[in-house]
Formats: sequence, C-alpha cells, structure tokens
Amino acid sequence: MDIDIFQDNVEGHEEDLAGWVMGKCQEYRDHYEANYSERHEEYMRIYRNQWSNQDKERESERSRLIAPATAQAVESNVAEVEEATFGRGKIFDIKDNLEQQPNPQAAANIGYIKKKLHEDFALARVRSAVAEVLVNAAVYGTGVAEVVIDEVKVRKPASRPTMDGAMQEYGVEESYRPVVKLNPVMPKNFLIDPYATCVDEALGCAIDEFVSRHIVEELQESGVYLQEYVGNASADEEIQVDPLQTNQEGDKVRLTKWYGKVPRDLLIDAGVEEEEIEEDGHYVESIVVIGNEDVILKAVPNPYMCQDRPVVAFQWDIVPSQFHGRGVCEKAYMSQKALDAELRARIDALALTTHPMMAADATRMPRDKKLEIRPGRMLLTNGNPGEVLMPFNFGQLNAVTFQQGAQLQQMVSQATGAAEANAGMVQNDVTAAGQSMSQGAIIKRQKRTLVNFQENFLIPFIRKAAYRYMQFDPENYPVADYTFSPFSSLGAMAREYEVNQLSQILQVIPPQSPAHGAIVKGIIDHLNVSNREELIAAVEAGNQPDPQAQQMQQQAQQMEMMVQQGQIEVLKSQAMESASRAKKYSTEADLYPQELSLKYGDMNQDGKADEQAFTRKVKMAELLLKEQELQLKQDTTMVNAKAKAEAEIVGRLSELENQAPKPQDGLPPV
Repeated sequence: MDIDIFQDNVEGHEEDLAGWVMGKCQEYRDHYEANYSERHEEYMRIYRNQWSNQDKERESERSRLIAPATAQAVESNVAEVEEATFGRGKIFDIKDNLEQQPNPQAAANIGYIKKKLHEDFALARVRSAVAEVLVNAAVYGTGVAEVVIDEVKVRKPASRPTMDGAMQEYGVEESYRPVVKLNPVMPKNFLIDPYATCVDEALGCAIDEFVSRHIVEELQESGVYLQEYVGNASADEEIQVDPLQTNQEGDKVRLTKWYGKVPRDLLIDAGVEEEEIEEDGHYVESIVVIGNEDVILKAVPNPYMCQDRPVVAFQWDIVPSQFHGRGVCEKAYMSQKALDAELRARIDALALTTHPMMAADATRMPRDKKLEIRPGRMLLTNGNPGEVLMPFNFGQLNAVTFQQGAQLQQMVSQATGAAEANAGMVQNDVTAAGQSMSQGAIIKRQKRTLVNFQENFLIPFIRKAAYRYMQFDPENYPVADYTFSPFSSLGAMAREYEVNQLSQILQVIPPQSPAHGAIVKGIIDHLNVSNREELIAAVEAGNQPDPQAQQMQQQAQQMEMMVQQGQIEVLKSQAMESASRAKKYSTEADLYPQELSLKYGDMNQDGKADEQAFTRKVKMAELLLKEQELQLKQDTTMVNAKAKAEAEIVGRLSELENQAPKPQDGLPPV
C-alpha cells in the first residue's frame, strides 16, 4: 500500500497553488502577530517619537513626552555602519587566484566588473536602499531586502551624421538594459518559516505588501504577469506601512510574492509545463506572485541560474536559533520606558506646581459663572473674597527627578553603545588611557554589527546582483566565478580613534625611519578630506628617492669605501713595520752575548776570544760572587746575634724589676 508522505502538507487548503501559498503565509503571519507585531510597532513609535494611548505608564498620566535617547542611539549606530560601508566611495573588492595562475585578461575583467558594478549600483540608488535597511535593522532587529531586476529605459544625448556627413543631427538615444535594484522590506511585510534561522533554510518566504495598481498593470502589459483581473484591495493594518495614518483607502493591490518551494503537482496545475521543471522530487523551487490573496499573476520555477532566492536579510545583533534579531530599540527598551516615565511624571508634577489653581466656596459663588484664572479677570463673590477664594498648589517640584532623568539617559547609552551618547561618559575620564578604553569598548560593539552586516547582507547582495547581470546582460558582464569581499574599513569614530593612536606612535618615530612615511600615509588615509588621494600620492612621491641625490649618495659611499681601504692599507704597513722591528730586536738579543764575549774575551784584539783569559775572568767573577755571598751571610749572622743579645738584656731587666720588693704605704722607698 503506497502512502503519500506529503499529503499532510496539502490537506487543509484549497486544491490549488494560490490556496496552498496563502495558507502557508497565514501560518507565518499568525506566528509573527503573536510574537513580534506588538513589540515592533512600539519600537517604531519610540524611534519616531509618536505617542499612543498604549504607551501610558499609569492611568493618570497626561504628558505625552517621549525622550529622544533611543532615536539618537539608532541614528548614531546606523550612521557609523553606513559611514564604514560607503565612506570611501567603494563598496566591495574582487579577489581571484591570479597570483597562482597569472592571466592578464582575467585581471582586466576584474577591474572592469568592479567599475561596472559600482556604476550600476549608483544608477539603481543602492546606497539609499541599504540605508533604509540599516534603519529597519536597528529599530526592529532584522533588516530584510528584496533583490529585484528591472528593465529600465536609458536616455542619453547623441549625434549622428546626416546628408552624407554634411551635417550632424543631435537628439536623444534610447536603450533598454536590465538594472538590479534593492527593495527594502519592513519586517511586518516579510513572512518566513517560524523554524528557519535564515532565508535559505526556510521552506519559503513571502513579501506581503500593498503596491499601486499601475505597477501591476505595467507588468501585465510587459508580459511579466498574467493578464488576470485584479480588483482593489481592502485596507489591512497588519501590512499597512504606517497604521497611525488615516484615510488609507486608495487604488492599490495587495501583492504577495512567494520565494521558495511549492508542490510539483500544484505548480503543474497552475499552468507550468512539466518540461520546464528541472528539479526532481515533490517540491520545486519556484516564484509565485498572487494578487489580492486569490489571483495568480505569476507562477514559474526559479529562473535564476544559481537557483538562489532573491531575498537578503541580516540581524543587527544575533539572537540564537531565531530569524528575527535584536535591535537598538530592544536593547534600550527598558531604560527608555523608565526615562519616559520619569520625564512624564516630572512634566505632570510641573503642571501642578506651575499653573495657578483656586479653591472656592461653592455656596458663595455666583451661579452660572465659569471660574477661570487669567490676568485681568474679575471674580464676583457673595461676601469677603478672602474668605471665599484661596490659592491652592501641591508644593514644590523635587529637583532629584532631573538628576534621575540624566542617569536613565546614561543607561540608554550603556545599553545601545551609541557613540554620541557615550561622549559624556568618555569625558568623565580625562586620562588618555581611560578615553582609549571607553572608545575601544564602543568600537568593538559596532565592529560586531558591521561584520554581521557584511557577511549576511552586503556580500550576498553583491554576489546575487553580479549573477543576475551575468545572466541577463552578458554583453556587459563576462561570466566568471568571482570572490567578493567588502571594502568597508572603519566608521567615523573608529577612524578618529585610530588616527589618535597613529599620532601617538608618530611622536616616537624619527623622520628618517622608513616607518615614518608609512604612519603618515595611514593617518592621511583615515582623514575625511576631499584631496586625500592627492595627499597620499604626495607622500608616496616623497618616499621615492631622488635620482640625482641617489647618485650623489652612491658617490659619497664609494669615496667613503676608498678612504676606509686606504686606512686599512696604512694599518697593514704599520703592522709590517712593527713586525720587522720586533724581528730586529730579537736578532740583536741573540747576538748580544757573542758581542759581550768578544768585547771582554778578546784581549789581543784579533777578533777571537782568548780562551784562557776568558776562563780566568769567569773564575774571578765566580770568586767575587762567592765572596759577596759570604760577606752577606756574615752580616746577617752579626745582625741576628746583636738582636738576640739585646733581647736577652731586655728580658733580664724585666725579671729584676719583677723580683724587687714594693714600698709600703706611708714609707719612702729605700
């Protein structure tokens, strides 16, 4: 018995493609309404400073004041990421394995693709669309955008020869070309599988929003949508862009665009030929467009060559295992609510203590008289006015509430990491180390968001845009596989922080050091000046050596080497002279005994030593030496004997003194 394991996914809906898609969308809508809708609406009210009766902290609250702390934090964080992404004019770079396999044609194609994509992004106003996505991500926690390809008419001035080249005709040249655009989507208009953490993992996702009727009619005329009648859509606050606006009626169509998998049999029943479906299996990756929840305007298998879904999304701060992230408004929510409650209570108390009030005796006031207090008004009383009327107030306003408001605003800055909001906290620590630590903590938090935005939104969008240009405009975009990398560097605050660090390093680097020019170049590269490229070129030119100076330096080095070689030769000659002199002295020392022998042994002056005379003189010298030794011994013996005798005499005298009797007391010595 065969069992259809996919039967449960079809039951409970109409047996057509529109019913199946709208059933899935309703499931996703219920999940969003139950978990995120109310909070997201409040986040937008806080960001736009719009008061609602739902925002009351107590029933007696009359003030509608909303502190701008969260709005300022959103703008600060968005501006930092936007500046880091678009501040240098270039959005991305292309990497390829040209170092391993050099190919001049591939290198030329990479340069051409980079330039062409930047020009087309400027034409499609991608920067403004990305800025809107960043604001949505900071407010709601998730930024979502649809990658749309549109065929636009390009008009440009042109001229052509006429009358066999005798004259020139001037006019406008028209051409059609595909352009990839980025369509920001509000989270309330984006529906996705509740159990999916990204677009690619979901069974499918849908964009449910109102569009003007003329857009649908133009797409029907161009053949993109089927020629089906679509009536006016009724108002629905669930998908309305701004539910606080009144008079929402208009000539509009509710357009639901499904990007994801659909059952194969339902897609075939909708009019798709089975030969057009390349995928095998029960589900087919498709694009389905439904008008006003029941009219199928388009149903085709995924037409893109890489079979990717034309939706990109990212989380401002990652929430584990969830698609919707955590934005700036959510991080500042509790501090913002406490700050609003404090400020509103202060304003309400200020009204009670500032505006005059009167207590009156109702029995003594004239009837049908409206009691109002204003300058110049006359009040009629039945009796003494001092007994009938009395000024009334509720005391003085407590000044502590103002200080508490400042502390709560500081809590908002701590929760969001806003740069301007943390300026006061940084200024409290005047030391350089304290400021560096404070700024470093802020930059680290912004760096996390920037990396998350680049990896999950910016690079996927650039890749999908490049693939669509290669598919639909191959004449201008050569088909190849490229690796895209973000060109973003640092935000404004991060660049100032790094410039400060480089300036401190530059103070200890001498100008002659090679690192000095590199540090100066790094400082100029971080400056937000119009002539930055010129300054960098001037620094690089200054680092290049002057040919004339380089030649003179080489000549000086050669002369210095010649001087050193001359000094070495002089030292060598002096060493040789010293060695020859030492040899001379050694030879003279060896010949000196022979000279003495001839001098004292040659008595007859015949140049030869007389042996008898020399032997006699040697014996005489030996006798003299012996006589001197004997005399020395005698002298030493006499000295020792004299010293010994003197010592004996001294010892004897000492013994005699000790043996003599001592005189008694009172008697003279004998």
